[in-house]
This record gives sequence, C-alpha cells and structure tokens, in this order.
Amino acid sequence: MTILIVDDEPGIRRSLGESLSEEGYGVIKAERGEQALDLLQNSDGEGVHLMILDVWLPGIDGLETLKQAKALRPELQVVMISGHGNIDTAMQATKLGAFDFLEKPVDLDRLLLVVSNALKQRHLEQENLRLYREVNQDRFFMAESPAMRRLLSDLDLVAPTEGRVLLVGENGSGKEEVARLIHNQSARARSPFVEVNCAAIPEELIESELFGHVKGAFTGAVRDQKGKFKEAHEGTLFLDEVADMSLKTQAKVLRALQEGRIEPVGGGGAEAVDVRVITATNKDLTEEIRCGRFREDLYFRLAVVPLRIPPLRERSEELIPMAEAFIRLISRKYGRPLRRLAPEARETLLRHNWPGNVRELKNLMERAVILARGAEITTRDLGALAVRHLSEPDPFSFPEFPSLKDAREWFEGTYIQRELKAQNGNMTRVAERLGLDRSNLYKRLKTLGIEARET
Repeated sequence: MTILIVDDEPGIRRSLGESLSEEGYGVIKAERGEQALDLLQNSDGEGVHLMILDVWLPGIDGLETLKQAKALRPELQVVMISGHGNIDTAMQATKLGAFDFLEKPVDLDRLLLVVSNALKQRHLEQENLRLYREVNQDRFFMAESPAMRRLLSDLDLVAPTEGRVLLVGENGSGKEEVARLIHNQSARARSPFVEVNCAAIPEELIESELFGHVKGAFTGAVRDQKGKFKEAHEGTLFLDEVADMSLKTQAKVLRALQEGRIEPVGGGGAEAVDVRVITATNKDLTEEIRCGRFREDLYFRLAVVPLRIPPLRERSEELIPMAEAFIRLISRKYGRPLRRLAPEARETLLRHNWPGNVRELKNLMERAVILARGAEITTRDLGALAVRHLSEPDPFSFPEFPSLKDAREWFEGTYIQRELKAQNGNMTRVAERLGLDRSNLYKRLKTLGIEARET
C-alpha cells in the first residue's frame, strides 16, 4: 500500500513518512497541492491508495486539492490534517469526500489507526463494486434504433438532475434498466438503488414496505423495520407498477414527497429522507385519473419528466444485436459454447411481434442456448415461436391463374362470398358493405357465377 503525504513543512513530511515506512507502507511526498495532483495524474500516482493532506498549503489549498483529487480518483481515501482546524473546515472536508480530519500536532498512533481503517474502507468499497458488477453483468442498455437514441439523448439531460422521472412502457420493455441507467449517471450513483414492485406487495403490507414499521405495529411485527424510503436515503427509489398502489397508499406517498419526511407504521415520529423517486407503469395514468383510480396531484408530483420506453416491435434495428448479446451473456453464464443465430432463426425473430418485449426475447434466447445442439441456433431451438410462425398462413399463398383478369375475378368472387356469409345472405347489407347498388350486385353475382340466396 502506497501513501502520498502532502504538507509544506519538511519536518512533518519526514516524521509521518518514517512512521508509515516502519509500518510497511510505501511513501511518496509532495509539498504543494499542484505537485500532488500531477503525481495522481501520471503513472506513479496510479499506485497511491491513500493521501494525507494538509489544509493550509501554498498555491491551491488543501480543500481545493481534495476536491480535484477526488474528481481524478474517486476511490482514493484522503485523511486531512491541520494545525488551525475548526468544525466548519472539518465538515467541509467531509462533504468533499475526506475519510477523516486530524489536528496537528498529529498523534502518530491515532494516525496509524485512521490510515488502517481508511484502507480497510477502500478495500470494502472495491469489493462491493466488484460484486455489484458481477451481479449486474447481464445488464446492458442498447440504443441502435432512432427511438432509443432519442431516449438516450433525453436521459443524458435528465440523469444529472434531481427531477423525478415517470417511465411509461409495456411490460418487459426495459423500464427497470432505464431507471438504473438514470441512477448510475446521477450524482447519487454511489448511493443505494432500491426497487419496489408495487403490484407484487399485498395492500395490507405495502405501507410497511415503503415507510417501515415499529415493533408491535401489527401482528407479526416482532422488531422495528426501516422501509424502502429509508433504505434509499441519499440514493434512488424506483417504484415499479406505481399505478397498482391503492389511493390510501398514494396519499401517503404524496405526503412523503411533499414534506421529505416519512412516518413508520405504528408511529415512532417522522424521519427526514433524501431520495430521488423514479416511477414506472404500463398503464395510461390519465385514464386511471379519469376513472378515479389514481390521484391527479400525485401524478403531477411524479411526472416532472415523463419518458416513454418504446416496445421492442418499434426497435427492429436492435432485435438481432440484442438477441446476440443475450446469447453471449447466457452462454458465459452456463458455460456453454458460443453459437450464432442461423439465417432462418433470424427471420423467425424478425417476423415475431414480441408482446413480451425484451423480457420475452431474453427468455427465448436462454431456452435456445440451453437446448441448442449444433453450431448454430436454428428455428428448431426456438420451440413454440418457430411452430407458431410456421403454422401462420402465407399472405401470398393462392392458386395459380393464367392471367391477371382470372386472378381478379377469383379475388372478387371470394370477397363477395365472404360478405354473403357474414351478412347471412342479406343482399341489402351486402350491397352497402361493397358500396354497390342492389341491381349492380346481382349483375356482378351472375357474371361471377355466384348463386344469390337472399334471406
């Protein structure tokens, strides 16, 4: 582990450096903030794990150096030291990302303890990041179509703000992925992303799930529990299927958004929470409001920035690349050999309407990877989807005709007979449907050799 000491006093640099070296740490020294930032930017600074930084420095001071160092290396742990420390300076340093603040003259035993704790914290954060990436390795966002590129452009503007976002789209279209993307591109990215599926929680439990409860609040409440709002403090709360909340719960959510405070079920006093709320639904909320199932005032609170997620059938440019991406991810997950999509399988995928959207495609590719035996994924591996499309009639399948005139008469006769059957032989209604006079209809039937039996 390498530690960078930044102080303009040579004696302090020497004493701190000797103590840290005796503990087995590598030491680099700098006397100015500018020099420290240069070290962090070049290859020598890549191995720096922690920086001990004086507040009072010539040139740019320690707080500005801290700010720029954190911008360069967010994972770098920083311990501030100062001979003129005060509470305001310490608070400011903590807000800028400092791990701790020590006053001069520095107690070396305490410094070594703080350094050890800071490096442990750095290790934990790196391990959490590794686990997060491992858990989310099958998540990706594709924007190959014009519709998704427009959405991505909107996300670039929305994500860095604190504006509440309402995502509207069909089931399986990727609303959760968009919500995560907004969170990951925001200033809250290092804080929790908490998801709640409002449709999956029973009505009698959703308030406790959102706001928490105190021990004894209801049967089964054997201990205090903090709710999802509290879990998402300083992060993002994603309320999926928000239209499935009852009006009673909607009223409590509205109050929480208005006041920035929540009260657990059973009392216990209101608690302040700082969360960015992103919501999603597959329903038309304006229709839900009209029918009295959704509060209009809550809608205006949630839909500061409404965004529509286009269904997969409107993103045909992404279909095959997305299918291939799923094949790669799932093959790696199950340790299966990587197989390509056969041309006929591609055609089958492109012909499908995808009512289940991205979720349906992912599930289908998982089944295909598991069942595929050859070097390619064929229509046989697509199972019911391929059978469905094979059984569909070909819209261009009809008898052979010697001329266009014969084909035209065949189509006209077939069309009129279908109307005769649909109208139970009522010639008046058939004539209206075809836009003909009754007399002209009879003449046409005679020409086509169709017997008219009026009921």
